Amino acid sequence: MSEYWNEGDPIADTAAPDGPIETRWERRKFSAKLVNPANRRKLTVIVVGTGLAGGSAAATLAEAGYHVKSYCYQDSPRRAHSIAAQGGINAAKNYRNDGDSVYRLFYDTVKGGDFRARESNVYRLASVSVNIIDQCVAQGVPFAREYGGLLDNRSFGGTQVSRTFYARGQTGQQLLLGAYQAMERQIGLGNIEMNARHEMLELIVVDGKARGIVVRDMVTGEITTEMADAVVLASGGYGNVFFLSTNAKGCNVTASWRAHRKGALFGNPCYTQIHPTCIPESGTHQSKLTLMSESLRNDGRVWVPTARGDSRKPGDIPEDERDYYLERIYPSFGNLVPRDIASRAAKNVCDEGRGVGPGGLGVYLDFADAIRRLGKKAVEAKYGNLFEMYQRITGEDPYRTPMRIYPAVHYTMGGLWVDYDLQSTIPGLFVVGEANFSDHGANRLGASALMQGLGDGYFVLPTTLGNYLAAGPFEKIAEDHEDVVEARKSVEKRISRLLAVDGDRTVDSFHRELGHIMWEYCGMERTEEGLTKAIGLIRSLREEFWQRVKVPGTGEQLNQNLEKAGRVADFFELAELMCIDALHRRESCGGHFRAESQSEDGEALRHDDEFSYVAAWEYATEGGKPTLHKEQLEFEYVHPSTRSYK
Repeated sequence: MSEYWNEGDPIADTAAPDGPIETRWERRKFSAKLVNPANRRKLTVIVVGTGLAGGSAAATLAEAGYHVKSYCYQDSPRRAHSIAAQGGINAAKNYRNDGDSVYRLFYDTVKGGDFRARESNVYRLASVSVNIIDQCVAQGVPFAREYGGLLDNRSFGGTQVSRTFYARGQTGQQLLLGAYQAMERQIGLGNIEMNARHEMLELIVVDGKARGIVVRDMVTGEITTEMADAVVLASGGYGNVFFLSTNAKGCNVTASWRAHRKGALFGNPCYTQIHPTCIPESGTHQSKLTLMSESLRNDGRVWVPTARGDSRKPGDIPEDERDYYLERIYPSFGNLVPRDIASRAAKNVCDEGRGVGPGGLGVYLDFADAIRRLGKKAVEAKYGNLFEMYQRITGEDPYRTPMRIYPAVHYTMGGLWVDYDLQSTIPGLFVVGEANFSDHGANRLGASALMQGLGDGYFVLPTTLGNYLAAGPFEKIAEDHEDVVEARKSVEKRISRLLAVDGDRTVDSFHRELGHIMWEYCGMERTEEGLTKAIGLIRSLREEFWQRVKVPGTGEQLNQNLEKAGRVADFFELAELMCIDALHRRESCGGHFRAESQSEDGEALRHDDEFSYVAAWEYATEGGKPTLHKEQLEFEYVHPSTRSYK
């Protein structure tokens, strides 16, 4: 027991098959119950989110014959944040004949996640990756191609093969358009009921099963209850708890957190990814940060001056006074080490006083060698739109002077706990893509987010959800059912409470202060002292929020301050749980780096004997403590070892 949490019963993934890992998914698909085509037309599924996971899931389920009700808070489903993904999508096609295979992708992913992911889930992800590329090519996704017309590949961090398919620096956009077109086809056929500008504010649970959601029309303010036979959350990650992140400003945790409050366990909330290749913060005026694709590390070389406080222009610093520190420390992988390692290395050289740019919070990403070797036109063909974006934001030409980059919050490996079938601890509530915790362990390898989102939506969920729905159709739930009425009233009460405070501080001021606390104490480096301090600061700030927040306007209109206030209120609760999770895990692994647990040369030091488990947290009622349930991880194929990229 602890001052901050309770210990609960262990939890197990009872849906995962045993036996040879190579055949587990095939055997699970065969054992899954089927719903015949006539019965599918009688079943309704709600899908929250229209990114790669939600869009592909909605399109595939509708194609199969289910009636799908899709919800997103954007004005169009194609504005989902998946559109911002740049560098590529992994698949074990081995087109380069460089030794890649499904097993190697599986191995790289388990190792890259610092041995904190399930083997069964990761192997399934690797095996369906090859189908994802075929699906997307058939949809017309314009992947980059070599001179002869074959699909091109490039390398990404944490691997020594070229398995990343890409569409210049806009892979996410092109993949999302493919899923969006598939959705639009089903919308036109009447199989998907599309509801844009609607935000999910509550999960409806009846007789222990997820049966619907409460949504607010963000234009009119109307609150409605929407019912279904099952609910799928595909609402993305929670990186915006840090305020400054590479996520779109609208990204939030509310859909997942509402489900968590209703009984869905939250897995590994402290596992957040700091991306090493972002444009450094330029001032307090900023509301978000900009990602520069990891693909740039294929040809760009990362360096800082050898001497501390060297303020010369990069072109004035000779080669023998430059430290290409990733190539020096990690000769086997060089600039393509995984993101967590590259981020900490950048922080370390900046802490030593060798950082560049304002405040010394930056390192150089230099393309001079690549331009000399390949020519400017070849570099422009691969990265042109990224270079253009960098120049527009910074006013500097990366063809002439090195980019300046620094780590920033990017992706969250934690999320709602799901079993092998992607079902949460609430029956009928399925969670896909970044909203679940399942496939990446403590660190996601680059180009694997798009792979997981599309793998879940196109290939995994349609089978496992069908297995659940085979027991349906379920009893119709009326809008006056006591559980439905209670869910709706809780939303109305929460909105009224936010509007009634009528304080003197803006929502953004609270969010920015919360983000500063999280970055300072639960960011790239964490300590027991810092995390304990952060929990106290978060609790005090949350109390102040409910006393002083100013939300102008009413709930019966377009009110973006009200939207933000509800999301920030959830971020406060999530932030505390993240710090508690980081406090309880007294080891370093992947993106979770405890300063008290590191090797002599500053690398992350795991403690497999104590912490080889998924931390699945049960929501704490008002004034209570969250309860920790542990899912022990078993490794039959990739045995945990010291993760080395040297």
